[in-house]
Amino acid sequence: MLNPLNSTHLPPSSLGEGGLRVATYNIHKGVRGLGPGKRLEIHNLTLAVEALDADIVCLQEVRRFNHAEARRFSHTRFGSGAWPDQPQAEYLAPDGYEVAYRTNAVTRQGEHGNALLARWPIGDVGHHDVSDHRFEQRGLLHVPVQWRGIEVHVVVVHLGLIHASRVRQAEQVAELVAGRIPAGAPVVVAGDFNDWNEKLDDILHGVGLQRAGRDGEPRVATYPSMVPVLALDRVYTRGMRCLSVMVPRGQTWARLSDHLPLVAELELVD
Repeated sequence: MLNPLNSTHLPPSSLGEGGLRVATYNIHKGVRGLGPGKRLEIHNLTLAVEALDADIVCLQEVRRFNHAEARRFSHTRFGSGAWPDQPQAEYLAPDGYEVAYRTNAVTRQGEHGNALLARWPIGDVGHHDVSDHRFEQRGLLHVPVQWRGIEVHVVVVHLGLIHASRVRQAEQVAELVAGRIPAGAPVVVAGDFNDWNEKLDDILHGVGLQRAGRDGEPRVATYPSMVPVLALDRVYTRGMRCLSVMVPRGQTWARLSDHLPLVAELELVD
């Protein structure tokens, strides 16, 4: 088993009590490779999530269950225990974290969707179907997090592969923020936006969401994990200021998923 805790270039959080560390990570359903070369990475991903040391972890492509993959990996050298008995969100959660998960896609073999892991108490979980056509099932996970007596509204997203679909889905994100979240509440919208052509910022700016960037540059590459050139994974905020954005690099992180995680350190705007 690999150990991202010993190989990451990501420093531990240096935030004081007033800071919030948020990570977003597309985990590729805990499996990498194709055909005979498929390998199970979900066990290594538990260490990766711990290494992120985030107060809130927003996950995409998280499996609730998959019968075919469970059967496949039970016949490997790891035996029947290779595929976790728990849903992946619960399996990945560090001790003491609360878990929210909702299914976006249902197949003949299983279900997968978005998840949120939080070091702080969470409130009622909302799920909003934003599927734009029958070939892609997409949803928004809306979770209020009680952080130091303040309710921070977190929306976990995984937008579509087709540009026109992404635009409509980003508009639905904006509608959710404007219509379902109190005007003065801090907001974090995080996930895989699939926005390779960089067209969605203006839609989200319209409801006060600002993209967390590094050194004044909002585009921080996370995809593909081997040689990242596209800034698909993002954090947008309202009522919060970004102090830093980090992306862990190295061979271990590159093999865990086709995406790298992105970690943003935030503080409330006075």
